[in-house]
Amino acid sequence: MVPTEAYVALSGVMFSIGAVGVLTRRSAIMIFLSVELMLNSANLALVTYAYQWAEAGMLAGISGQTAVFIILSVAAAEVAVGLGILVAIFRNRASTDVDALAEVRL
Repeated sequence: MVPTEAYVALSGVMFSIGAVGVLTRRSAIMIFLSVELMLNSANLALVTYAYQWAEAGMLAGISGQTAVFIILSVAAAEVAVGLGILVAIFRNRASTDVDALAEVRL
């Protein structure tokens, strides 16, 4: 059996990799992938803590699995909207470079 600390450490490493990806990448698609990695690391932590609380008999209210389902639904909506915006920008500009997108004017 894998200890809870290992899952939490893995979640922290995944979140750190995602944060570095958000801060260092220039492609909007890579930034979206990094944000998804960060959301999945939060999901891993929620499920880990829900399992630990269920073992201790202290789980009440919303469980970790329910929270993960809600987060995945929101993340799927975010990706659908974000990729739609990216496709529209790519059609007009032929680039997904974030620095070039900073100059977009309405």
